[in-house]
Amino acid sequence: MPQTRVMLLWHMHQPFYKDLVEDRYAMPWVRLHCLKDYYGMVAMLRDFPSVHVTFNLVPSLVSQILDYAADRAHEESYELAFKPARDITPPEIEALVGYAFQVNYEHLLCRYPRFKELFEKSTGRRKPWPERLAGLQEILDLQVLSQLVWFDELYLTGDPQISALAARGRNYNEEDKRILRKKELEIFKVTLEEYASAAARGQIEISTSPFYHPILPLLCDSQVGAESSPGLPLPRRRFRHPEDAQDQLRGAIKLHQEVFGRKPQGLWPSEGSVSEEALRIAAEEGFKWAATDEGVLGRTLHTYFHRYADGTVQDGHHLYQPRRLKLGRQAMDLFFRDHQLSDLIGFVYARMEPVAAAQDLVRRIRSVARSTGDQPAVVSIILDGENAWEYFPRNGREFLRQFYGLLVSEPGLEALTPSEILSSTQPAFLPRLTPGSWINANFNVWIGADEDNHAWDALNDARDYFSEAAGKAKLNPEQAEKARRELWIAEGSDWCWWYGPEHSTSNDEEFDVLYRKHLVNLYRLLGGRPPDELATPIKRPRAVAAYNVQPTALVKPVVDGRETTYFEWLGAGVYAPDYVSAAIHESEHYIKQLYYGYSDTSIYLRLDLNSERAGALDTFQIRVGVNEADPLRTHARIAGSKLRGLEFWRNDQQLDSARGGLVEVRAAYENIFEIAFPYAALGLTPGETTSFQVSFWHDQLPVQVLPKEGWLSLELTEELVTW
Repeated sequence: MPQTRVMLLWHMHQPFYKDLVEDRYAMPWVRLHCLKDYYGMVAMLRDFPSVHVTFNLVPSLVSQILDYAADRAHEESYELAFKPARDITPPEIEALVGYAFQVNYEHLLCRYPRFKELFEKSTGRRKPWPERLAGLQEILDLQVLSQLVWFDELYLTGDPQISALAARGRNYNEEDKRILRKKELEIFKVTLEEYASAAARGQIEISTSPFYHPILPLLCDSQVGAESSPGLPLPRRRFRHPEDAQDQLRGAIKLHQEVFGRKPQGLWPSEGSVSEEALRIAAEEGFKWAATDEGVLGRTLHTYFHRYADGTVQDGHHLYQPRRLKLGRQAMDLFFRDHQLSDLIGFVYARMEPVAAAQDLVRRIRSVARSTGDQPAVVSIILDGENAWEYFPRNGREFLRQFYGLLVSEPGLEALTPSEILSSTQPAFLPRLTPGSWINANFNVWIGADEDNHAWDALNDARDYFSEAAGKAKLNPEQAEKARRELWIAEGSDWCWWYGPEHSTSNDEEFDVLYRKHLVNLYRLLGGRPPDELATPIKRPRAVAAYNVQPTALVKPVVDGRETTYFEWLGAGVYAPDYVSAAIHESEHYIKQLYYGYSDTSIYLRLDLNSERAGALDTFQIRVGVNEADPLRTHARIAGSKLRGLEFWRNDQQLDSARGGLVEVRAAYENIFEIAFPYAALGLTPGETTSFQVSFWHDQLPVQVLPKEGWLSLELTEELVTW
C-alpha cells in the first residue's frame, strides 16, 4: 500500500477580549486556555520527535498571550483569584464564584472534591448569597482550586510545587497563591518559546490566520454570502473592503515574524472560509498554502464524499491530495480537511477509552487512504486545538499520546507538515473554487440572520466613519492607530459566531457588550459621537438551550414505539440537549429529546430522534445505562428502521437475557424509541434514587451521549400522583 501522509493541524484561537481604551480584559479565556492547552499541546511532542504537526496560532491570540507573559494584562477574574482573601468583599465573592465554576462539570469541576463541595455550597439556597462562602478558608480554597483545575497535565504531574498543591486539595494559604501566580506567569512566558523551539528543530510548522480572525471572503465582499446560499437575506448595505482583508493578513505576517523570526508559509483562513478573491490576496502577500473543508471541494467539483461501509470514500482520490488553484499570476496550494475524522476527535472520542479511540482513528485513516488506489494519500485532519479537550478525561492527553504513538509505530503512516508534503508532492490542478467555510460550505453562521445582519450594518457604518475621519490632519496618530485596531477587532468572526440562532452561551451579554464597545471606542477615538443604536443590545435574550424538567407525575406508557396517546407521557421528565452553547460547532445531532419517568413497578424512557438523520442510516444502536455506580447497559440494535434485538451488559460482560428479570425489559421502535425497565431487573425498590444515561451509536462509535455531563439522576419517590 502506498505511503499515507497525515497532515494534522491544531487551530489555536480565542476572541480578542481586550478593551483597548480601558486596557482591560473582559473575559478570562485566553489566560485559562493558556494554562490548560497551549503549552502542553506542543510540549508533549518532545516525546514523539518523528511526529510532525502544524499549529495555527491566530495573531490576536498571540498578542494576548504576550500581554499575560509580560504581566501587563488587567482582568477581573485574574485579580480576584489572587486578591488577599481577607480583603475580598461580598460582591467580589459573588463575581469570583461566577467565574470559578464556568468549567466542565465532569472532568474539571469534579476533579477536586473540595472544589465540588464549594460549588454545591455556593449554589445552596439556605443563606443569603454573600454568606454562602463567607469563611476565609473557603475563599482561599476557591481561589486556588479555581486556578488548579485549569492547569496543564504536564505541570500537574511534573512540577513538584503544582503537584503538591493539587495533591493537598484543600486548606490553602496566601503563600500557596503566591506560588500559583508565579507558576501561571511561568507558563505564559514559556508557551510561545516552546512553539518557537519546536519550529526551530523542524518538528512543527506554525501557520497563521488574518490578525483578528475575520471571515476574509465577507470582508472582501459580503455578497459572497448569497453566492454560497442563494436567497440568503443580506445586510442593509453591502460591505466591500478587500483592503481590510489585505491589512489583516499583513498584520498577521508582521507579528509572526516578530515572535517566531520567520515569515509564515501557510494560512488557515478563519473558519476555513475561502473565496478566490480572498485567496488571491493571500497569495499576493506571500502565502504558499491554505486549508479549508472537504465540503468546499465537494461543492466545487459537484460531488459528495460519501463514506462506504468498508471505510473508503467516494471520489476520495479528489479529497486526499493537495490541489493547486491558479489565481491570475498567483497560485495557492490547498489542503482539504476530512470532516468526519476531524469531528470524531472533536466530538466522539472523548466518550471512548483512549487506546480504543486512537486505534479506531488510525484504522479509519488507513481505510480512507485506500480511496486513492495506488496513489499516495494525504489525509488532512484539522480542528480546534483547545476547546474539545475539557470533555476528555485528563484533558485528552492520554488519547493524544496513544494516537501519536501509533503514528510512530504503524508502518506506512507518517505525520508531516503541509510544507514538507508540498516539497515532495505535485498538487493536482483545481480550475476554480466555490466560496464557503468549514460549516456547511457556506457563511450562514456569520451572515444572513437578523442579528448577524444588524452587526454587519453597525460595522459598515463605523467603517464609513473611519474612512471619513481617519485622514484628518488634526487627528492624533496614536488615536488613529487605536481606532484602526478597533475596526479590525470588530471585523473578527467571533461576534457573529454568537449572534444569530446557531450558537449561544452564558456569556452572550458580555460578547454583545464588548462588540458594541469596540465600535463605540472607534467613534470616540476619532472624535465622533457614537450612534444611539450602539446602546441597544443586538443579541436578543433567549431561553436556555439545554433544559431538564424532573417528573411531576407517575407514568405508564404503552411500549410500542409510537406516541399512542398524548397523555401517556404527560408528567414525565424531559431532557433536551444543548446544541448551541458551544465554542465549537457540532453538526451530528441524532437525538432531539429524551422523556423519562416511572410507575410503581418500572422505569420508562423515550427518545425522539431526528428522523431525517437516523433514517438515513442502515443500522445504529441506542444504548441505555442505568445506575452509574454499577451500570446495567442495554444495547438496542436497530436496522432497516426496526428494532432487531436487545443485549444486556455489565462490566464488559454480556448477560443472559433470560435471567435476573431481564426477560421482562421491553423496548420498541417505530416513530420513537421506548424502553421499560422493571424494578426487579434493576434491583431497585420504590423510594430509591438511581441514574441513567442514553447514547446513540453508529459504526461502533458513540456519536451522541445524553447528558454530555455524565448521568441524569432520578429519585423514585412515592409522592408523585398518577394522572
